Amino acid sequence: MPLIDANAGAPLERVAVLLPLPLAGPYDYAVPDDLDLKPGELVIVPLGGHERPGIVWGKASGEVAEEKLKRVAARIDCPPFSAELRRFVDWVAAYNLAPPGAVLRMCLSVSAALEPPRPRTGYRLAGPPPARLSQARQRVLELLAEGPARTQRDLMETAGVGAGVIRALLEAGTLAGVPLPEAPAFGLPDPAHARPVLSPSQAAAAAEIGARLRAGGFSCTLIEGVTGAGKTEVYFEAIAAMLALGRQVLVLLPEIALSAQWLERFERRFGVRPAEWHSDVRQSDRRRAWRAVMQGSARVVVGARSALFLPFRDLGLVIVDEEHDASFKQEDGVCYHARDMAVVRASLAGIPILLASATPSLETRANVDAGRYGRVLLGERHGAAPMPAIEVTDLRRTPPMAGRWIAPPAEALLRATLAAGEQAMLFLNRRGYAPLTLCGACGHRLQCPNCTAWLVEHRFSGRLQCHHCGYAAAPPASCPACGAEGRLKPCGPGVERLEEEARALFPAARIAVMASDTLAGPRAVAEMVAAMQAGEIDLLIGTQVMAKGHHFPMLTLVVVVDADLGLAGGDLRAGERTYQLLTQVGGRAGRAERPGRVLLQSYMPEHPVLQALAAGDTERFLGAEMAGRREAGMPPFGRLAALILSGHDGQAVAEAARLLARRAPQVAGMSVLGPAPAPLALLRGRHRYRLLVKAARQVNLQGELGRWLAPIRLPSSVRLQIDIDPQSFM
Repeated sequence: MPLIDANAGAPLERVAVLLPLPLAGPYDYAVPDDLDLKPGELVIVPLGGHERPGIVWGKASGEVAEEKLKRVAARIDCPPFSAELRRFVDWVAAYNLAPPGAVLRMCLSVSAALEPPRPRTGYRLAGPPPARLSQARQRVLELLAEGPARTQRDLMETAGVGAGVIRALLEAGTLAGVPLPEAPAFGLPDPAHARPVLSPSQAAAAAEIGARLRAGGFSCTLIEGVTGAGKTEVYFEAIAAMLALGRQVLVLLPEIALSAQWLERFERRFGVRPAEWHSDVRQSDRRRAWRAVMQGSARVVVGARSALFLPFRDLGLVIVDEEHDASFKQEDGVCYHARDMAVVRASLAGIPILLASATPSLETRANVDAGRYGRVLLGERHGAAPMPAIEVTDLRRTPPMAGRWIAPPAEALLRATLAAGEQAMLFLNRRGYAPLTLCGACGHRLQCPNCTAWLVEHRFSGRLQCHHCGYAAAPPASCPACGAEGRLKPCGPGVERLEEEARALFPAARIAVMASDTLAGPRAVAEMVAAMQAGEIDLLIGTQVMAKGHHFPMLTLVVVVDADLGLAGGDLRAGERTYQLLTQVGGRAGRAERPGRVLLQSYMPEHPVLQALAAGDTERFLGAEMAGRREAGMPPFGRLAALILSGHDGQAVAEAARLLARRAPQVAGMSVLGPAPAPLALLRGRHRYRLLVKAARQVNLQGELGRWLAPIRLPSSVRLQIDIDPQSFM
């Protein structure tokens, strides 16, 4: 029964409004009689003494008493959220066992975008020129005589005058201000701007994908190809086809470091730059991009995983580049995997999605094998460049000299490469100077006070730093444990220590370091890439930030300093990730006319991952990895969920973990492992325990977790995080 407004005497409708807060669902509100609200519309509602934005989610529950029901304060002048996006928010929340309001918050991440744009004022000629006409004033008048009204900034920059000149002409009545329409945020990409000449294999792949696009509806296609095969040009053709239909396209990249070179390629192909969406974009630009996406004027958006939650007006195609990359997993706040959620969004919208990778994830390959995804294969590099030769050097037989990390075979190859005027790369996936500092007198190791992690020495900046919480301190003059002076020693190499060694070995070489903590954002990465492409760098040393997506025509040698680094420990995906990373790193070599070589330094060259890399036998490696996962019932042939409890009181966290374990359900096909202290038992000052839930594919994992956890009341000091399909076990 509708609520009766005693003041107006007219019946008031009710609606459910979802707010971007970690709430379990929408709240009921009364609709004033002067508003006619429909699902998806943005509104302002009161909550807890404040007015907050929200989305009309549908019909009210009717469970709120009339005297407690509050009214919608106003409607926001903005296009409504589509039914597809609202279904997507609900789906992500249900699958990842997250509050729907927390998921909605990712869609409404720029509150300023909900405000109307500031009015723009232009200036035009309105009266006779003043008696005193300086050269500066004359230039302004000549500009305005040539065309329409122009903004103050435009007049100042073009005429080379100050604001005082414009103000004086206004006061004299020579100029008048007029309102201007909102400037377009982004240019319109031209699908026919610079169409490339595709190789036969690229053309065949593009044609097959084009047929699926024309068929309409949902489809998921893997674009698999060796490094340098031209996968980007293939999906650019799909973007062109969608632009010709007037629809929007979303491209997800795993790291913003990859965006600089990608943006340049896009601009060369389509004539303009796309909208960007990632953490390095300024707040004002994020506001413009959000509104342009919602209004439909941003036709192509490239971004990190959070771009998946933008309110597209007419999304027609989703592309996930480097789909295997672990960076697509969000592990803070709402835990989700952007690749998997992108497939869901495309499915709910009934549109195609493309996944591109030279080293697809086992989950994607399993979906291809099962016929759920299509696949197009690019089996050779674009142009005449062959794949690089890969060899493994046994460090047990030819170890580096004491205190060094580059073995004699690698040193010899580096010297020959540099002497030939070619470029080389040293890859080590460790930032800083040394991963560990210990006391030579008592053995004390310098550890982060907030985390179960060693402090990494960064000699360039003169700091010891934790790579988990950001804690930093100056290196102590003496050992904190025993007081010994001058006995603290760096252990193991980072890229800074490797640079020190390389400069000693090759003093004439121009050497640069490329790591996430030495490059401040995409612009710095772009400058480094440009210097490498211009031949201004002879030897590039870096971490995984340089492993993917970059094209260096003169790079002919890649040396992986520690090929064993990712193979240690019990991580389920250690072998798969190492294979992917080293394949991507090696793929930087020999991408132009000169052949490339890759040398893997290892203390266990017999390892199946390294043997498969050296043999170039991807299918054998994937087959063995798949068989092992299937036998163990592990993803993609089984399901996993992690329960992570954390808090400042370690004893309270441990007791809460034991409580969860005691209440664990007995379900066929599902087992609960733990609790146990997490490998990172202390993180950012919070103690951590983990439980791992393993389930067969046929088990309703989310349903069982919900029934298990719903009645349990944990102390307010203990936080429970649920991670469906965990990628990390730290």
